[in-house]
Amino acid sequence: MASINAGLAPNPLHNVIVAAEAIGAGRGLPAVIALYTKWIAFQPANAPELPAAWFNLGTELANGGDAAGAAQAYRNALAVSPSFTPAAINLGLQLERAGDRQGALQIWGEALQSDDSRTALLNQRGRLLETAGDLAGAAAALRTSLLTRHDQPDALQHYIHLRQKMCEWPVLEDSIPGLSRADILALAGPLAALAITDDVPTQCAIAAGWIARKTQPKSPLAPPSGYVHDRIRVGYLSSDFCSHAMSYLIAELFERHDRSRFQIYGYCASPEDGSPIRTRVLAAFDHVTSIRDMADEDAARRIRADEIDILIDLNGLTAGARVQVLRWKPAPVQATYLGFIGPVPLPELDAILCDDFVIPPAIAGAYQPAPLPIEGLYQANDSKRVVGAPTTRAQAGLPDDRFVFCCFSNHYKITEPMFAAWMEILRQTGDSVLWLVDDNQWSKQNLQQRALLAGIDPARLLFAARVDPATYMARLAVADLFLDTSPYNAGTVASDVIRMGLPLLTLAGRSFASRMAARMLLAIGALSGVTETLDAYVAAAVALARYPARYEAYRAQFTEAAWSASLGDIDGFTRRFEAALLRLAASRAIPANASLHLAG
Repeated sequence: MASINAGLAPNPLHNVIVAAEAIGAGRGLPAVIALYTKWIAFQPANAPELPAAWFNLGTELANGGDAAGAAQAYRNALAVSPSFTPAAINLGLQLERAGDRQGALQIWGEALQSDDSRTALLNQRGRLLETAGDLAGAAAALRTSLLTRHDQPDALQHYIHLRQKMCEWPVLEDSIPGLSRADILALAGPLAALAITDDVPTQCAIAAGWIARKTQPKSPLAPPSGYVHDRIRVGYLSSDFCSHAMSYLIAELFERHDRSRFQIYGYCASPEDGSPIRTRVLAAFDHVTSIRDMADEDAARRIRADEIDILIDLNGLTAGARVQVLRWKPAPVQATYLGFIGPVPLPELDAILCDDFVIPPAIAGAYQPAPLPIEGLYQANDSKRVVGAPTTRAQAGLPDDRFVFCCFSNHYKITEPMFAAWMEILRQTGDSVLWLVDDNQWSKQNLQQRALLAGIDPARLLFAARVDPATYMARLAVADLFLDTSPYNAGTVASDVIRMGLPLLTLAGRSFASRMAARMLLAIGALSGVTETLDAYVAAAVALARYPARYEAYRAQFTEAAWSASLGDIDGFTRRFEAALLRLAASRAIPANASLHLAG
């Protein structure tokens, strides 16, 4: 250290970096900050290593909590070398954290760069625009990045999902040089794939590719032979313990678990949104650990320290998933449930919880991990769901004298063939209307344009603003028929619809995601609402709208009693769910637990 301080001017930056690492680089320590500051002060204005030094100083200042100093250091690096992309990226991120999104976008837009650097800046721009809700701007940035360099799986995945959200069809466009339709499908991402295809091997291959790119195998933490406990310790891992569809389904399961047999742990990576459902979910656990700010390894080691017997992942491959935690195998038995309705080919997972209809035995071998059927219906439901005050059609902005078809699923689930079928239904049913959620301005405009091209007055498409959960539940009751999406069915929304007595029509396919709604209809005995071809789907919808007697007979099946005896039977579901867990524990030879509890 003394030798460096004594002669900083001729000292190459490499020596300073070595000295910084010896002290503890990357931690924002005052001694490291002082080292870089002194070295910079001794350099001439045109020193070739000056931009890198300013960048390193900015990183240390940021890690030390000096956001303003870090931003200025990055600006100094860019002043010396406008093409120094790492400084531009970090400056933009620093501005973003400070709430200055426009400043970040401006920095990334103005930075001079090579092709490789340009794609990095465009990708950051696309990410921030998507976060800010500018889906079209984000898609444009990512498309420009892909035109510069097509071999960017992450950029392509986000680009495809943005097109789905905006109903930009065809989603798998083939106008990016170097990428065929098959290439694009392979990199579409696991969630997007569920709404593109119902071919399970294709879904599995896409998910496996994502896992290979995003995660790394680790040495297992849990002993394969498990632990000896008087009660089975079940851990639930999720980033959705908040106002999220998953929590609205599963909260009562947590509350009703048999505490004489199970201890229930929650590992929460969720944001603190202050919602009543979050408060309720966290209160339902016997033990809760926040892992949101933990590194994956630290979170895994905490789960291992708690000696969890069965760890249940509730994210799968959705946003916020902590897949790398699972790769540490912190529990001897690990399963995935509910959050992601598709294959999760992770070697460290032992099972996907389902039922024999959504994953029929004939196709079970195509899934990874192995399907573990829950007897009866796969889906948990909450009997305590809050429903708002009854609403009228006038209050919902609907006509009183017209047949109202509706679909409140997110627009990324709407496919080009499905929307064409909806337009054919409207064509054959006179003055009917289609009531959709107002998801985003681009999908709304694109759907209206598609209606016009199909010869349907766009005014027959009505868009409902998003509302609080209780109001959303109440207004479902004023529509006439819910038109399900396929190949990605409604899940939580389908159960909400049936709970509120609104008839539902679905198109069942081959995959779990394309069979969810059909399973719910079968549970209440509404078999005529399940179709297997698009033509049959259209014919069924038209018949229900045109023949009142047929419609009333179908609607009569959607009763509170039918709900309570099937989807709403949370007590019976809990017992069947726990029986599946006991079978899983026994099959993996968890000691003591199996012999103790299977006898009960």
